[in-house]
Parts: sequence; C-alpha cells; structure tokens
Amino acid sequence: MEFGSIEQSIYIEASPEVVYEVVSSPEHITGWYVDEAEYETTPGSSGRFAFGAPERRLEVPITVVEAVPGVRFSFRWMAPPAPELLPVGANLTPDNSLLVTFNLKPQGDGTLVTVTEAGIRELGWEAAVLEQYYNDHAEGWIQILGKLDTYMAKLAAK
Repeated sequence: MEFGSIEQSIYIEASPEVVYEVVSSPEHITGWYVDEAEYETTPGSSGRFAFGAPERRLEVPITVVEAVPGVRFSFRWMAPPAPELLPVGANLTPDNSLLVTFNLKPQGDGTLVTVTEAGIRELGWEAAVLEQYYNDHAEGWIQILGKLDTYMAKLAAK
C-alpha cells in the first residue's frame, strides 16, 4: 500500500461559502473537530489546535497555508500517532509536517467536501509507524467528516 496521502469526502447540504466558514473559522471548528483552536484564517498565520480534556490536553501547532473563501482551506500540522510532535510555535514546513486541505466543490444544492492529508510518506517514518498513522487518520477523517455533517445540520436547523 502507498500510505502517501489520505483522502475522504462527504456531501454537505450547504453552500460552499457556508461550509468554508465552518471548516476554516476557529469559532466553528471547535464545534465539530477540536476542543480549542487559536489562529487567524490568513495564509502564514500560526496557531494551535488542542484535543482532549483540560487535565490531559494535547496541543499541536498549525500554520494556515491557503484560505480561499468558498473554495479551499489548508493548514500544516503534526498529530498523534506521529512519532514526534512539534511544540506550539514551531516553524512548520513540508519537511516536518503534514498538509491538510479541505477542498469545496459545489454539487447540486450543496457542497462536496474533500479532505486530504498529504506528505505522510515524505517524512521518512519507519514502515510500521507510517502504516499506523495512515490507518488511524484514514478512519479518523471519516469520523470527523461525520461530525462536520452533524454540526452543519444543527446550524441549518437554527
């Protein structure tokens, strides 16, 4: 198996502009993806995601790479079960982090959301670590996109 990048998609019954706001803004992303988020939605902005209960919170750095309203939002990060996690504030590059991209494509009355996590193989991890990360995140993105769908349905009901 290749293990180079992960790609998962879901159809969301909302316009690309609405979906973009939900996948890019810290205010919304904490409703379906992470427990805390601090960053500006402008390319080059650095910040952090935090996961887990406060007593065992895990923080990972992120850097916004691309922010095109209604079209695409991407960031660099490194997340468990990566063998080494960088501290918040670290300079994230293609050599030490992965690129997560949310591509939004109009489809009927809604949006096809495709998330890609790329650069896994390029980090030079041992085969077993590479496979574990790939499998963990391939399943994880399916669950996260399901949470996005549920969150979007709640927003639409308001």
